[in-house]
Amino acid sequence: MLLDTAPTPTASGLALRSAVFSTLTEALDYAATGETGFNYYDGRDKLSAVLPYRELRRRALEMSRRLAPLGRGKRLALVAHTHPDFAVMFYACQYAGLVPVPLPAAVHLGGREAYVRHLRQLMRDCQAVAAFAPSEFVGFLNEASEGLPLTLSGTLDDFLALDAQEKLPPPPVSTDLAYLQYTSGSTRFPRGTMITQAAVMANLSAIFNHGFALTADDRFCSWLPHYHDMGLVGIVLGCMATQRSVDYLPTREFAMRPRLWLKLISRNRCTISYSPPFGYTLCARRLRPADIEALDLSSWRIAGVGAEMIHPESLRQVAEILAPAGFDERAFLPSYGMAECALGVSFTPVGSGPHSDLIDIDRLSRTGEARPPIEGEAAVKGKAFIDCGRPLPGFEVEVRGDRGNVLPERRCGAIYLRGPSVMSGYFGNPEATQEVLSDDGWLNTGDLGYFADGSLFVTGRAKDLMIIKGRNIWPQDLEYLAEQQPEVRPTDASAFTVADEDENETAVLVVQCREADPIKLASLSVRLKQAIHAEFGIHCLIELVPPHTLPRTSSGKLSRSMARSDFLKRCGEEPQVGFVKDDARVQTQHASIGRDIALTTPD
Repeated sequence: MLLDTAPTPTASGLALRSAVFSTLTEALDYAATGETGFNYYDGRDKLSAVLPYRELRRRALEMSRRLAPLGRGKRLALVAHTHPDFAVMFYACQYAGLVPVPLPAAVHLGGREAYVRHLRQLMRDCQAVAAFAPSEFVGFLNEASEGLPLTLSGTLDDFLALDAQEKLPPPPVSTDLAYLQYTSGSTRFPRGTMITQAAVMANLSAIFNHGFALTADDRFCSWLPHYHDMGLVGIVLGCMATQRSVDYLPTREFAMRPRLWLKLISRNRCTISYSPPFGYTLCARRLRPADIEALDLSSWRIAGVGAEMIHPESLRQVAEILAPAGFDERAFLPSYGMAECALGVSFTPVGSGPHSDLIDIDRLSRTGEARPPIEGEAAVKGKAFIDCGRPLPGFEVEVRGDRGNVLPERRCGAIYLRGPSVMSGYFGNPEATQEVLSDDGWLNTGDLGYFADGSLFVTGRAKDLMIIKGRNIWPQDLEYLAEQQPEVRPTDASAFTVADEDENETAVLVVQCREADPIKLASLSVRLKQAIHAEFGIHCLIELVPPHTLPRTSSGKLSRSMARSDFLKRCGEEPQVGFVKDDARVQTQHASIGRDIALTTPD
């Protein structure tokens, strides 16, 4: 059985009854009255499981009677694999009054110990009273749970063996916590954002009513991990709350065979699907002419893009490759958001396509002004930033200077926001909460950007900003240059700075490369140095490393802070000291790296 989209109840309310729902359980009670739900596909492109919302509600209510004795408001850790059991356990927590805590379901090559350690650290941080994992991950979970004060660690069947109380627990109220969402931890240990029922429902209402302009015929497709805010809130929660069917492809299967994502969209006539930019680029690189001929992507009206810096040129290239399959570039929907706000903050208008703002990068670095380059200098000084749209209803967004003053349009500064979807704080970490959240509700996002004609443009992360010889340079720019080389895959480069012997900041670019020929490796290193010097006028240390070397966060993003620490260790320096005299030590590693590449297991 393949679940279809439900008919529209009313033209005005659509299925967006989330506007009047105060909790996720109220939304699921409504969703269960329709004929929609979750469809799960495997790596062979076969429908492996179907979970209608009415069945999800029935199973969640039954499980809630077993979970309730664990304690209202207590945290239940859930390894968030793309599996029906995760959905049942998550919504059972909602009905039982427990707080689900999605944990990563990604074991990187050679990373069993690190993954188990990470699970353990997260469970300890959220003070979980019990922990769940589907059968594929329960071995990791049980190992991570050893010695922790958990009532139970196991699969859904293990939880079904718990004694059930006779009555259903009282439903949650809008002020209760809906879940803890751990941030990706790109620059520090992940923090658990506390999102209330009211906060997530307000964000879903704004996203689906205004960001997506949902229609009666919309159908979703997703490969996004359930432990990431885009996958959890935007799909697992949002599709349910709006009574929309979604076709799931496991994240691992997407990484191995990204064509399956487009094949699902084509065959099931899906209309909305989201991805970080690297997902689109990965698909485009793996597609063969015969693949494109077999696809019909004309139904895809919203190709959402967010979660990381968006390069306009990359979107154009992807659109050109997919155009013969009926893909319309106007389907791209750039957006801006973060886990601290449940999910979404700003969206461009549906159907308008991606738009960018070409500015003088030198002037931006020197003065903070985002102005177009002088005519004739665009090719030299121009850099395009993507339009992330206007803030969703209910959000106040300000760009502030170093002294906290609100900056006018086209002045770059720190992005602050306030609204009904902002987190209550970081769980168990009042110090970290005070760093970013003011008493009157303003959140310091940690991002830099500017407004132009009412639209928000994000230029980078404040804490990742590289200041070299008085110039502000964003690491994403160096990483993007590396990704343009034929030997380098998307997200296989990480840029940061280290101090030289004179305490000056020096740029470093660590690049994962599968090439084994030392001569070709040397050529790549020279090309990268020349490209960076030509673009930014700076000297950059280049280190080429084998695949799977760069560390990643729980959501799969590269961690620049950990990459920097690892680099300094390889150079024989302590991370706390961290100076590098020159790149001699870096360059001498290339020969051995070439040998290691040949022994690395491919994806």
